[in-house]
Amino acid sequence: MKKFEYRLLDVNSGFFSAIDYQQLTERLNVLGEQGWEVVTTVETEFTRNQARGLLITLKREIA
Repeated sequence: MKKFEYRLLDVNSGFFSAIDYQQLTERLNVLGEQGWEVVTTVETEFTRNQARGLLITLKREIA
């Protein structure tokens, strides 16, 4: 049976700024190289039609 471990990535932006998607992409690419895969993404804060926070769940198989 496959076994997995999970990790939460809490992404927040500044009060007047949006999430830096370039920086987030780079971080996810690093985690992907380590075997992590995004399972879900949930907006945690939403104001003025713009996401201010994301909670990203990642998983990877345990060898």
